[in-house]
Amino acid sequence: MKQQDCASGGPGCGGKGRGFGWRAGRGGMGGGGGELRVGRMLAQGDLKLIALALIEQQPRHGYDIIKILEEKTAGLYAPSPGVVYPTLTYLEEVGHVTSQTEGAKRLYAITADGRTFLEENRVLAEAVLDRLAAFGARAMMAQASGNDALPSGLPPLVEAALVNLRAAATKKLLGDVEAEADIVALLARAAGDIRKA
Repeated sequence: MKQQDCASGGPGCGGKGRGFGWRAGRGGMGGGGGELRVGRMLAQGDLKLIALALIEQQPRHGYDIIKILEEKTAGLYAPSPGVVYPTLTYLEEVGHVTSQTEGAKRLYAITADGRTFLEENRVLAEAVLDRLAAFGARAMMAQASGNDALPSGLPPLVEAALVNLRAAATKKLLGDVEAEADIVALLARAAGDIRKA
């Protein structure tokens, strides 16, 4: 079952009024595991709140939001344009941002309603941004200590395949946090097949 969409402010969602729900996932930066986990870093609705907070700082293009999140996580997470642009469209539809065309791009600016909503959810927005920054710092420390999540010394094609696998698993978990058991089962089968090969 997918996590509830909190855009309508239903039960269990954070904030007031029309909320962008947030739920701390197990194993993320606040979780108990020692490994870095991207999939649970953003709960459903977090991207809407993060985008609004970043646009409050200054008007931004969708690409700017992607790059900022990639930088905050030391390059380990960047939301796809297929997620960011519908999020910005949603924010515009509910009146939290406006946009204007600049060549082939759209520049988004926060509205008074957006500022009010963000102020009501300021603690949550800052917590999510802090979580992303902490994840990035932890990832950089792991890389500096040689404790990368991926094994080193693998042939380049195998390493690229593992990076692709991680990206696919992350994308699936970001869209459906309940998919963890299915992904674990698929990976266990793949590991078994590799051992037999």
